[in-house]
Amino acid sequence: MNTPIYDFLLKHARKNTVSFHMPGHKGSAIYRRFGYDEFLENFMDCDVTEIPGADNLFQAEGIIKECQERYAALFGARSSHLLVNGTSGGLIAAVAASVPKGKKLIMARNSHKSVFNALVLADIRPVYAYPEIIPEYGISGAVLPEQIDELLTAEPDAFAVILPSPNYYGICSDVEKIAEVVHKHGKTLIIDEAHGAHLTFFNKHGIKGFPKSAGNSGADIAVTSIHKTLASLTQSAVLNIHSGRVDKQLVEDKLQCIESTSPSYILMVSLDISASIIEEHGKLLFKEWEENLGYFYDKAEGIHGLSLIGRGSGMDQTKLNFSLGARGVSGCELEQELAEKHGIIAELSTGTLVMCMTGIGNTRGDMVKLANALSEIAALSENSARFGAAAAKMGNAEKPAPPKRAELFDIPEQKKRVPLAEAEGRVCASSIIPYPPGIPLVCPGEKLDGETIGQVRKLREQGEKVIGVDECGMVLVGE
Repeated sequence: MNTPIYDFLLKHARKNTVSFHMPGHKGSAIYRRFGYDEFLENFMDCDVTEIPGADNLFQAEGIIKECQERYAALFGARSSHLLVNGTSGGLIAAVAASVPKGKKLIMARNSHKSVFNALVLADIRPVYAYPEIIPEYGISGAVLPEQIDELLTAEPDAFAVILPSPNYYGICSDVEKIAEVVHKHGKTLIIDEAHGAHLTFFNKHGIKGFPKSAGNSGADIAVTSIHKTLASLTQSAVLNIHSGRVDKQLVEDKLQCIESTSPSYILMVSLDISASIIEEHGKLLFKEWEENLGYFYDKAEGIHGLSLIGRGSGMDQTKLNFSLGARGVSGCELEQELAEKHGIIAELSTGTLVMCMTGIGNTRGDMVKLANALSEIAALSENSARFGAAAAKMGNAEKPAPPKRAELFDIPEQKKRVPLAEAEGRVCASSIIPYPPGIPLVCPGEKLDGETIGQVRKLREQGEKVIGVDECGMVLVGE
């Protein structure tokens, strides 16, 4: 039988690896723990369409409406909408519903690629807010309220503001202050909370040390990936409307334009199960999660040579960001060592940094294995030539530069493909996006410079996925 995807997935499942990547359920154990074995055993038979009694996602009046009302109660929202093509679809719909065609959106330059796609699909003009930079690791930090205020003052005809919080690495902006600024200017605030579905529940159960969720901080719309850190299946998410500034009917109309007319009941039932687990067992699960994180950080802080971004203010500590760069170990090498020698799969590496994404399904045993593995790798790196080759070869250039300020030109109408080596100085006609994390390195309308081209080359040499550069190394630019 020729079933390459099936073969890969079963082979991977048999390895019984430790998951520190999406999705947050981390496998079937959490469903079995709370009595959902029957769903797992009848998975295929639950894959139905809009049969009698099954309701309709785009005119929810029955069981789907009931599930959406449960999510609204869980997140303290005015209304919630189940999403079956991820937060990406919800973000596109939210932007399209908030900004009229041809008008302006103030957006963080480190927004997810789906927000950039919304610009193209809805013919919206961007005004970029640039996040702070964390120079030690070469990653984007928070977006400052002061910058949003300046941009709204300079661009009074902008209709809305959008930014990610937490970002991919767990760094949160001060959404509460940003919301005050945005509402002072009479605009709408959309938060891409793809990486923060859990924050509402740490807040709700009084667990200290976690940033406030977008919904608790004044966001008008928060789009949240339940699958990333909670217990639903990949591609399932929720759009939460938190204020009367949002036209609910218009959002619903944009959602039905974006989402499939054959929404997956498997994805929707996983959202239903995730909600039930949190309703019935949330206090226990979030307390366990906090304690497991505490165990890891206490152990990790005692590992000589390992540095952590940490648990400070504005940090979502469920994202474990660590580095052995002081020992000459690149992030790529550390990620590979964890996978190949210890069966631990991280979410991503960048520069010297590795990010492990914890979820509601991770256990104390997972944290013990990760801490022990890092301790062993740190000890090996102290007296071994085994590491450092990649770092020495790539030098500082291996650190991906965060999005930088660039002059914005009109998106070219006349386009052609050219080799990357011949693209310097040309206006980009299609986003160039390292994936993960899915944040465009170059956007349509920005010029390609030599530094960026060199960075793209290095990413490709490392075997990284770079959307927008084809297998022949060609990119789309203006003629």
